[in-house]
Amino acid sequence: MAQREQASSEHVATTSATDTRRPAYGVGRVLILVYGIFAVAASARASVQLLRDAGEAPVAYSLSALAGAIYIVATIALAHNGRRMRRVAWVAVVVELLGVLIVGTLSFVAPELFPHDTVWSRYGGGYGFVPAVLPVLGIGWLWYSSPARVVARAERG
Repeated sequence: MAQREQASSEHVATTSATDTRRPAYGVGRVLILVYGIFAVAASARASVQLLRDAGEAPVAYSLSALAGAIYIVATIALAHNGRRMRRVAWVAVVVELLGVLIVGTLSFVAPELFPHDTVWSRYGGGYGFVPAVLPVLGIGWLWYSSPARVVARAERG
């Protein structure tokens, strides 16, 4: 019995609980920067609109505030390597893509729902369509930078 316990304890490997990997590099840092800019832009715009003219278009301005909050969450989550934060990033980026697609489509099909533009109106046309492209880039980055894929690429070559 003592031999089994000794043998099993010899094979236990311990690692540090601290993640020493860099949060992002190259394209990932640029993506995080753009998300951060959109987080500030959408949140600031929505805050001003809600404080000044909330009664004019509460749905549109609230959707802009929601977009700003999603951009903030996505920015923070994309900047981290942890498993939980990657899941949060996936959820934020997918919700963002769904928001752009749904609000963008509704802004064309039923424009009366959005008498004033949101960040996602007309698929982000007011922002140079960056809101439509950004979640696609975010999904691509999350897929490409997956720890399993990084390890597989490192082992191949």
